[in-house]
Parts: sequence; structure tokens; C-alpha cells
Amino acid sequence: MVELVEYIVRQLVSEPDSVKVTMEEIDGVNQVSVSVAPQDTGKIIGKQGKIAMAIRTVVKAVGIREGKKYTVEIIDGE
Repeated sequence: MVELVEYIVRQLVSEPDSVKVTMEEIDGVNQVSVSVAPQDTGKIIGKQGKIAMAIRTVVKAVGIREGKKYTVEIIDGE
């Protein structure tokens, strides 16, 4: 899952080398954390949060297929 989210986010940002995606399990839910450069945060969130919602939808769909629960958290730039 980390690879999928990292691939999607790298295609959207202007500084792909600053993208960091990590995953940890909290209470049976896999939390995927995405960190990008400060100037790229808006590109990941999108207008009215539509891009972030789309990323979460893709992750949720893959999670259903795998039988696991995932959440996506976007962390403010470094």
C-alpha cells in the first residue's frame, strides 16, 4: 500500500524527492501517513479536498480487496 500511495503522490507534486510515506498499525487499522514539501501540501489536498478524497477512495478500495482497513493522513510539510 505504501508503494501505491507514494506513486500517486509523486505524480502530483513538484518535488517528488521530498515525498515520505509511512504506514503503521493502530488498533487494527493501518494508518498511511503522507508527508510532502510545504509548497506541495495544497497540491495533495486539492480544491475542497477532492484530491485527498480521491487518494483515500483508492486506498479504501484496495483495502476492501485485501480485507484490511486503511486510513490516509496528510501531514503538513517538514
